[in-house]
Amino acid sequence: MNKAINFLKESVGELKKSTWLSRQEVIQSTFLVGIVVLLVSLYVCVIDWGLTSALGAVIGGR
Repeated sequence: MNKAINFLKESVGELKKSTWLSRQEVIQSTFLVGIVVLLVSLYVCVIDWGLTSALGAVIGGR
């Protein structure tokens, strides 16, 4: 039990040493992640559409 308590005390001590992002930095990071997700989604959509069309042409689908 002492090990668990000691671990929790050390964890709290390490968290106090951490530097946390400001609200503005969190908002900017979230916005950037959203843009990257949108761009990757569009890229995958275009690749999927292209491969589907190519495969359809090869096997005589639509």
